[in-house]
Amino acid sequence: MRRTVLAFACLLGVATPAVAEPIRLTDALGRTVEIALPPQRIVPIFASNTELVATLGLSDRIVGVEAYTRFPPEMTKKPQVGGRLGFSVDAIVAQRPDLLIVTPARQAMHQLIDPMTRLGVPVVVLLARSVAEVMDNLRLVGRAAGVPERGEAVAAALEARLAAVQHVMPAIRPRVVMITGKLGNGLVLIARADTYTGDAIVKAGGRHALERSIVAHVSPEAIVAADPDVLLFAGTKADLDALVAQPGWRLSRAVREGRAHTVARAEFLIPGPRTVDGIEKLAVLLRSQGQ
Repeated sequence: MRRTVLAFACLLGVATPAVAEPIRLTDALGRTVEIALPPQRIVPIFASNTELVATLGLSDRIVGVEAYTRFPPEMTKKPQVGGRLGFSVDAIVAQRPDLLIVTPARQAMHQLIDPMTRLGVPVVVLLARSVAEVMDNLRLVGRAAGVPERGEAVAAALEARLAAVQHVMPAIRPRVVMITGKLGNGLVLIARADTYTGDAIVKAGGRHALERSIVAHVSPEAIVAADPDVLLFAGTKADLDALVAQPGWRLSRAVREGRAHTVARAEFLIPGPRTVDGIEKLAVLLRSQGQ
């Protein structure tokens, strides 16, 4: 019908306005997503997706976030559409979104794709299994938002910073364990080699002392036995000090020799642009430990 109207207008010599083509893309699940017009009301579920949108200069288009989004700071004033217990379709719909961005975490994908699709709201699913995939997500969000050139420019600038880090890798890479959390049974959570956080450690010049671990939770004894050159803790100095003050941790060479350090949780546990900041800082730290 649109082609017929345009053709008839041309025959009459009537000028017609340019009609924007729909945005078509393939998301991380291989789903074909069609977005009729560049979205102006975006709901990014999870802090990582919010940071991707904001880094592209599109904070003003964000109309809803989940409860644990803290960055950029102005996001705390946005309407909340869910939290630890799940996500509200009604709360999302109330913001009249024209794009929803989700990841599989906390069942968000399974709770939201079907109802939002039935309501005609495009849903883009992102995964972040490596640092490179985070860069690709910036490009994908740029395309979804109708600003592909901006997505490419931001991703390329971050990749140039990562490349600069690679040029100054130490000759001998230190063996690293990064603790990302604590469990009540005495076990700790670590960054596994096959995760986005684990990839960031390698990008910063480290090697995994527990590279064959297939689970995220390990015992302090396993870390001591692995004898890492550097022990990292994603959290505060006070929490790190409290952890290593517990029995057994002094058996770790890294603890005894003052090579237990903190890193910012936001830079290593939220798969977004700030991870490049964390990689740069960690690269400097790891180089200093090898001297």
